[in-house]
Amino acid sequence: MVRLPPYVAIFLLPSLSLLLLGASDDRLTPGEFISLNETLVSDAGEFVFGFFSPTNSTGNFYAGVWYNIPQRTVIWVANREKPINDSSATLRISDDSNLVIVDSEGGIFWSSNLSGFGTPGNDTAAVLYNSGNLVLRANSHNILWQSFDHPTDTFVPGMKIRYSYRKHSARYFTSWKDANDPSPGNFSFGINSSTSIQTLIWSGTKLYRRSQVLIGKMLTGSRAINTAVAYLTMLVYDDEVFITLSVSDASLYIRYTLNYLGQIELLIWDNRSKNWTKNSSVPNYKCETYGWCGQFAYCDSTESVPACKCMEGFKPKVQSDWETGNFSAGCIRKKALRCGDGDGFLRVEGMKLPDQFVLLGNRNIGDCRTACLTNCSCTAYAYPDVTTGNSTISRCLIWVGELIDTEMLSSGGEDLYLRLMDISLGTSGSKTKTRRIVIIVSLSAIIVSLACIFILWKFSEVFGVFKDQKKGKLLCDLSSSTDFANNISGSNEFIEGQPHRGPELPLIGFENILLATNNFSESNKLGKGGFGIVYKGNLPGGKEIAVKRLLRGSRQGLSEFKNEVILIAKLQHRNLVKLLAYCIHGEEKLLVYEYMPNKSLDFLLFDPTQKTKLDWGKRFNIIKGIARALLYLHQDSRLRIIHRDLKASNVLLDEEMNPKVSDFGLAKIFGGNQDEANTDRVVGTYGYMSPEYAMEGLFSVKSDVYSYGVLLLEIVSGFRNSSFPLAMDSPNLLAYAWQLWNEGNAEDYVDPSIACSCARAEVVRSIHVGLLCVQDSPSDRPAMSSVVFMLENEEATISAAPKQPIFTIQRNLNPDTGHPPDDTYQVYSYNNVTVTAAEGR
Repeated sequence: MVRLPPYVAIFLLPSLSLLLLGASDDRLTPGEFISLNETLVSDAGEFVFGFFSPTNSTGNFYAGVWYNIPQRTVIWVANREKPINDSSATLRISDDSNLVIVDSEGGIFWSSNLSGFGTPGNDTAAVLYNSGNLVLRANSHNILWQSFDHPTDTFVPGMKIRYSYRKHSARYFTSWKDANDPSPGNFSFGINSSTSIQTLIWSGTKLYRRSQVLIGKMLTGSRAINTAVAYLTMLVYDDEVFITLSVSDASLYIRYTLNYLGQIELLIWDNRSKNWTKNSSVPNYKCETYGWCGQFAYCDSTESVPACKCMEGFKPKVQSDWETGNFSAGCIRKKALRCGDGDGFLRVEGMKLPDQFVLLGNRNIGDCRTACLTNCSCTAYAYPDVTTGNSTISRCLIWVGELIDTEMLSSGGEDLYLRLMDISLGTSGSKTKTRRIVIIVSLSAIIVSLACIFILWKFSEVFGVFKDQKKGKLLCDLSSSTDFANNISGSNEFIEGQPHRGPELPLIGFENILLATNNFSESNKLGKGGFGIVYKGNLPGGKEIAVKRLLRGSRQGLSEFKNEVILIAKLQHRNLVKLLAYCIHGEEKLLVYEYMPNKSLDFLLFDPTQKTKLDWGKRFNIIKGIARALLYLHQDSRLRIIHRDLKASNVLLDEEMNPKVSDFGLAKIFGGNQDEANTDRVVGTYGYMSPEYAMEGLFSVKSDVYSYGVLLLEIVSGFRNSSFPLAMDSPNLLAYAWQLWNEGNAEDYVDPSIACSCARAEVVRSIHVGLLCVQDSPSDRPAMSSVVFMLENEEATISAAPKQPIFTIQRNLNPDTGHPPDDTYQVYSYNNVTVTAAEGR
C-alpha cells in the first residue's frame, strides 16, 4: 500500500488530477485497511484502486478503480448508490470474508455481500490485477468475488458482458448519472435475454438502441487502431452467451463506455496529447435510436445525412407529421396483401434486420420463403448463408405483423425479403362501381348516425361525463358498423338457443376519448399487443382510465370487438378486468377499462430491471388470482367461457399487484352441457397453445388449463416460453422445468432475482401444478377447481405425478430420440404477438 502524508491527501482528493504512482503493493490482507489517503496499484502499475472525489463534489467520496495516467479515468465504482461522507472511512476484509467499506463506528457503506465463507484464512487477500479487476480470493485459485462481475459504465479488455441461460442472470452496464456523478444513471446496456442474439441499450425501462442480429454462434468485429487491432467478439455457448473485448497490443489503453447521454463510445488513450480520443460511438444520429422511424420504415444511414424513409410499397401514415420531422406513426401499405396468390417478396439489401422476429429452425431458403408466404400474418423473412471456413451458417427469420427498428447500412447488413402485393394486381376498377359504393356508404352513414343519436339519447344519463350532449356534440359515430349497432344494443341471442340481454354499458364519445388521452399522445401510451394499442386517459374529475384502441386492419374485427364487450359486461370477478364503456367512430373501435397502474404482467416479469418488484409473495398471489379467474370463467359465472388467449400480456396488475385477466376478444362461450368444440380457425399465441388445439383445432376448458400451466411456469422462472434460448440444454421452458423436477432440483427453477424471498414448499407445489397443467393429453390435466384447491391448501398432498411434456409449439421433440425433428421451429418475439390464423400440423 502507498501511504501519503495528510497534506498531500488533502491536495489530491478533491481534484481529478493524479500524482503518478510507481511500484506499490497490489493487495490487501486480513487485518489491513485502506483509508481515504491510501491506494493499491496493480503489479504492472497500470491501474489504481482507492478513494476519489468527483469534480464539484462537496465532501462525497467513492471507492473505485482507475487508469494510472495523468487524466484520472474511473472504470469501476464500488459504492455508486451510497457516497462516503466520513473522512475516517476505510476499506478492509471483514470477519466473514467480505470486502467492506466501513465508517469509524463500524457502519457499512458498501459490501461485497458474500455469504457462507466464514472467517478469512491466511491466504485470503484482495488483489488488484493488471487488467483492472479487483479480486477477493481465498487463495491464488479460489476467487470469492471480483469487480468484473459487477461492472459499472465501462467495458475494458478482460471483462465479459454475460448472460447465463441456466441461472437467468445477466451483467448490465449502467451509465453515470452525469459526467461528475457516479451514481446509476438512466441508461443500461446488456445482452437481450429474450433472444440472446442481439444487444440492447435501455433508457430506463424503454428500449433505446438495438444491435444487429447475430448470425450463428459467433460474431467478431475488428477495428484498426494505429498499429493495433481491437476485437469485439460475441459467443454463444450451451449455457451462456457473452461478449469480450481484446486488443493485439496490450500496451494500448482502450475502453468502451456507456456515457450519461446513452451513447456507447470506443475511446483510445493518446500518449502524445495525454487525452482520450473517440474512435466511434452509437447511436450517433436520431434515426438510429430504437423505433425512431416508426413501423414499416427504416433509417437510411447510407445518406450523408441519415433520414427516415418508408419501405418500398409503403407511404407515410400521417404525411403532415413526416413533413415536420415526426416519424413515430410510421408507414402504411399502399396496397393490402392478398394472402396467397398475388403476393411476392422484394429483396432489400444491406439492412439491419427489424426487431420482433420469429426464428425458424432447420429450413432452407425455399422453406423459409414458404413458411412466410403461407402465413397470412407474415410480412417479411430473412435467410443469410454465411460461409466460415468449411462450414455454412444459415438461419431463417420471419416477421409477423409490423416491422420496427430497421436500418439500411453502408456495410455489414443482411438481405430482407419484404412481402408485397404484386403491383400488376388490384390496379384496375370501375369508376361507376366506385361511385355507387360511395353513395351507398354515405346513405348508410346518415341512417346509422340517426340511430346513434337515438341510442345516445337513451344512454345520456348513464355515464356522467356525457351530460354535455345537449350542446350538439355527437358522442359516438357508428357510421361504419351497422351490424354492431343492431346487435350490441338489442340482440337476444349471444348464445345459440339461449336468450340474454345485451350489455348494459354506456357509450363514450370519441371527442371525450381524444381529450382524455391527449389525442392518443405517445406519452400516454401504456403498451401494444397483437390487436391494439392501450393508452392512459384522465376523465373530467380526475378518474383514470385505460383506452384500448384496436389497430385498423387487425384481425380483431367487429365480431371479436362485440364478443369482448358482451362478455366483460356480463362478468363480475375481482380477478377480471372491469370494462367501463365502449365506442365506435368510423373505423375506430375503442374499449374503456379501469386503469391498472402496474400495467401488464409481462411488463414487469420479463424486464430484468423491473422483475425484482415481483417478489415470491406477489408472484404466488398472482398465480392464485389467475387460477380463481379461470375457475370463475369455466364454472362459476353465468356463462361457461373459454378464454383461448391467456398469457402474461393479458394479465393486468392493479396498484396492489392483484392480477386482472383481460382481453376477451377471442373467448368462446359454451352453452348447456357442451364440453369441447372444434374450429378451422386456430387463434391464440404461440407458446401458450395446447397440443390438441394447435394441431387439431380442438378446444375446451382444458385448453385454458394448458395455457395457465405455461403462464405459471413463466411466473416462477421469470423466463418467457416463446423466447427460450436455442443454446439452452433443454429445448424449451417446459422441458427445462421437467428436467429439474425429474432430477429433484425443482427449487433451482425459480427466478434467481427472487430466490432469497421464496418459500420452498410453495415453489415446489407451484411447479408441480404447472407441470400437471401442461400434460400433453387433456384428460391428464386437472380442472381449474383442482388447481385452485392444490395451490391454496398447504396441507393437501398432490398424488398425481406429472409425465414428461413432449409437445411444444416451439420445438417438438421426437419421443424416440429426444431430439427435434426437421420440421419444428422455435419462436422469438419481443411483444408476444397474438396469432389469429395459425394452422395445425
